[in-house]
Amino acid sequence: MFDVDAVVLDIEGTTSATGFVVDVLYPYSRSRFAALLDERGDDPDVRRAVAQVRDLLGEPDAGAGRVEEALHAWLDDDVKATPLKTLQGIVWAEGFARGDLVSHFYDDVVPVLRRWHADGVRLHVYSSGSVAAQRAWFASSPAGDLRPLVDGWYDTENAGPKQEPGSYHRIAATAGTRAGRLLFLSDRPGELDAARAAGWRTAGIRRPGEPYYEQGVGDHAQAGTFDGIGIRTGTAGSST
Repeated sequence: MFDVDAVVLDIEGTTSATGFVVDVLYPYSRSRFAALLDERGDDPDVRRAVAQVRDLLGEPDAGAGRVEEALHAWLDDDVKATPLKTLQGIVWAEGFARGDLVSHFYDDVVPVLRRWHADGVRLHVYSSGSVAAQRAWFASSPAGDLRPLVDGWYDTENAGPKQEPGSYHRIAATAGTRAGRLLFLSDRPGELDAARAAGWRTAGIRRPGEPYYEQGVGDHAQAGTFDGIGIRTGTAGSST
């Protein structure tokens, strides 16, 4: 049981299956990067992401083919590069909008999120996937549009890397919630460690078949489903 005012959710491996992301979304984005760079190269978000790819490569004159090659290599190595996530988010948002894609949530997640929201718990999302991808994901669930449940969206661009305590300090400040009144749910021990170092409450979600299941979540509280997490809210110290 956690006495908190807000819950911050990881997506991959926590609310949703990593296998779906790897087996469905990654190939979808891979097959559409070339068209995105060709057809929407003047889009401000695409242009900014391409510039970031060039910066990371140290190749300021890299053409579209070289940029696409880098994106594919980062996908192969599961590199959480911000421009990769930005461009994936654009591709996925288009796919969800066209009806090509429907997101995945574990069966226990949506009923609990709805209950927490009804009880006054503020919900936020913090994922290595871009905010655009997060919004599209929650908008296109099998249970309908879940975006109204979420108060804030955070990624590695607007918050920072997920294994650095400073990122969690930034989220707390932006959300207007004291660190000790925030609960972070994730399947990755390094992320949970960083959140706890920033003063947050933490709980690991351990689902059989997920990549981090055997590794465990260290000495963090843990649950196998969202049903195993109890939340009660209070008013003391809820804002910064």
